[in-house]
Amino acid sequence: MRFSIEQRHLTDAAGKPISSDGGEVSFHVLDAESAEDAVRFHIRESDAEVIGSVMRFPGFHAVATMRNAGGVYTLQVSPASGVSRLS
Repeated sequence: MRFSIEQRHLTDAAGKPISSDGGEVSFHVLDAESAEDAVRFHIRESDAEVIGSVMRFPGFHAVATMRNAGGVYTLQVSPASGVSRLS
């Protein structure tokens, strides 16, 4: 299944909050068997770690918080349109 991940930057590398108007947002698309797997793949690619746990919601949606050398980010995962390369 194909997933879209919205990654929103929350803090800088020093741990200081990023203002809401200056927050960096990036989008990523990847193939995984579940929303939780999509989070794990993205975190591995980002050389990051999960803070807390991955919150799963109905309909293949998930929310997680991750940390890497660049700061802290939230991840919102949802199904994306398109053909999955897993099939």
